[in-house]
Amino acid sequence: MPQPLQADRHPPLPAHWQNRLDNTLAAGETIEAWLETDLDPQLRFAPGLLVVTGHRLLTWHDGEARSWPLQPGLRLEHHDHAGVGSLELVDDQGRHALWRYTMGRNLAALRLAGEFALQRDSLTSGAPIVRDSEDLCPKCKAPLPPGEDECPICTTEGSTPPSTWTLFRLWRFARPYKGRLLAGFLLTLASTAATLVPPYLTMPLMDEILIPFQNGQPIDRDLVTLYLGGLFGAAMLAWILGWLRTYILALVSERIGRDLRTATYEHLLGLSLEYFGGKRTGDLMARIGSETDRINVFLSLHLLDFATDVLMIAMTSAILFSINPWLALVTLLPLPFIAWLIHTVRDRLRTGFEKVDRVWAEVTNVLADTIPGIRVVKAFAQEKREAGRFRDANKHNLALNDKLNRTWSLFGPTVTLMTEIGLLVVWAFGIWQISHNDITVGVLTAFLAYIGRFYTRLDSMSRIVSVTQKAAAGAKRIFDILDHVSSVPEPTRPVHLDRVEGRITLKQASFRYGTRAVTRGVDLTIAPGEMVGLVGHSGSGKSTLVNLICRFYDVSEGAVLIDGVDVRSVPVAEYRRHIGLVLQEPFLFFGTIAENIAYGKPEATRAEIIAAARAAHAHEFILRLPQGYDSLVGERGQGLSGGERQRISIARALLIDPKILILDEATSSVDTETEKEIQKALDNLVRGRTTIAIAHRLSTLRKADRLVVMDRGQVVETGNHDALIAAEGHYYKLYQAQARNVDNEDADPAAPVVPKTPTV
Repeated sequence: MPQPLQADRHPPLPAHWQNRLDNTLAAGETIEAWLETDLDPQLRFAPGLLVVTGHRLLTWHDGEARSWPLQPGLRLEHHDHAGVGSLELVDDQGRHALWRYTMGRNLAALRLAGEFALQRDSLTSGAPIVRDSEDLCPKCKAPLPPGEDECPICTTEGSTPPSTWTLFRLWRFARPYKGRLLAGFLLTLASTAATLVPPYLTMPLMDEILIPFQNGQPIDRDLVTLYLGGLFGAAMLAWILGWLRTYILALVSERIGRDLRTATYEHLLGLSLEYFGGKRTGDLMARIGSETDRINVFLSLHLLDFATDVLMIAMTSAILFSINPWLALVTLLPLPFIAWLIHTVRDRLRTGFEKVDRVWAEVTNVLADTIPGIRVVKAFAQEKREAGRFRDANKHNLALNDKLNRTWSLFGPTVTLMTEIGLLVVWAFGIWQISHNDITVGVLTAFLAYIGRFYTRLDSMSRIVSVTQKAAAGAKRIFDILDHVSSVPEPTRPVHLDRVEGRITLKQASFRYGTRAVTRGVDLTIAPGEMVGLVGHSGSGKSTLVNLICRFYDVSEGAVLIDGVDVRSVPVAEYRRHIGLVLQEPFLFFGTIAENIAYGKPEATRAEIIAAARAAHAHEFILRLPQGYDSLVGERGQGLSGGERQRISIARALLIDPKILILDEATSSVDTETEKEIQKALDNLVRGRTTIAIAHRLSTLRKADRLVVMDRGQVVETGNHDALIAAEGHYYKLYQAQARNVDNEDADPAAPVVPKTPTV
């Protein structure tokens, strides 16, 4: 049986699709790209196929075959959102068809859309398709679109290029210093005016002193002293005023940079966990660090120089026209050409610098991943792999900079060439005017002196395009953070809780992440002081339920109540002060033991810290450390064992004395002896508090007043252990399955020794 002809740029079609193509493709018609979809329009799993040939688009869905001939105006548009991708076939009349797929097929969809455009353009224009060597994204190894140097899969920022107008949004940070800014502007105006005095004094020096002296007249020493004194005084005045304006504006720019960093970081801390889930640490660090520093340099140096250049050109032009209008017009001839050149390269530089910033953030991301995880890197001997990742990211950064520099390297010399040609034109026109006795040699000399300053400033102004676009790109990336609104907003009319008992009520609580429902219609009431254990398979919604109670996320439907009050009406910080959280992987900050215990209550006394450590069974091992409570722990607590870090985390929760306690797998990653110590600490911690525990070990949940069983985002069973076992429902099946796993491990002589007690 003949096989459908396929280009060798993609893998062969699955066998079950090949038979359908045999009777469909015309003789000599080749498959240029294909995509196997897996969703129907209602987002249900259903197989489908899209094929691009040199003449048409073929599709098979629900047993139906359709085709569209390639023609001008027909477009295959790609979109993705919340884990679902889509391809739309559209033209100027509207949408013809829509196909959906899961994001695992996104790369093939991008290839299909790109090939569709290539084949359509080739068919309509008659020109052959010329394929460049396929460049790969250094991050995801996907092929880059033709002529593009940025991967559409990895680009997480919006596609809107940064505008220079973004820089004007910095005024909100400059407004508090408007008095100093006005003083700086006036000093700039005065210092610029002072620098324009010396060329003006060269006219009388030439016409009244030097040229008459060459014609045999004696030199007037008093007049020479007067003019030279004027030159010296103007130079000194320009130096003093320039120093003052630079100092004042540098102080202002540093303060603007400080306020910008602070505001960005504070806003970042106020965003919900949902925002951080889609961001890289290195990228956020680069924005708050290097981007604000770049803006600071722009404000303190380049913007000041630009203002000086504008004033210099404006004032110089006025002086030139006052001396000789015709010669002034000739002097300004290069301006339109330079303005056109700036306009031409501005957009390329603007988008180019934003791409460079994003790729540089990727370089930083590799460092942010590798350095904190260096123990894992070395444990698995992946030094070469991580070095390769860094090398690839650095190579991509170099390629983008090389492409940008090709544009920028031509721009600067072209402006210089235009100014040199302009200078030659002024010389020629000035000599012609002298020969006709229209101007004197002194006037031409003064013009040339002014032109030297004029063209120097003009060249400097042209170079401001680069730094301005860099600063605009950086400002856009910062305002991307500042413009992001938290999905957990503060209430407009807050309700303050004077006293919290700890009653938690969930009413039809549902949460959706994009298009995926994580929890659905959960009804649950937890009495004050009750300990509830959450059990269920991985992905059943336990952690999401805890995140809703902590208000890390807000419910999509329904409500979460604390003592009968909707948590969305309580200020976030005030509400979370009543919640203590003990995580599976406790996070310790670089600092002393005492500082880590007192993190939730910085004003705590040493006696309170020690009391919390004693209750957490951490006091003894802390005293064995060289400096006791003042001993420094490494970043993320690397100087301590897992059990020691966990007990410090429990002490941290005890110190704030919360009414609601969340235990998220608090003992799952420690050995049996350490678990006993932690369990003693937990017994002290849960006493008198509303407690919600997620755990896989009975040792943590055996004292729970009630177990809540979750499955597929819903509460399916509640009750104590004995009642749930007797019901032989979800909990019973989970208990039996995990008990068999423990028995199998014990029966395997090669298996590690584990406690006989089954887990849930």
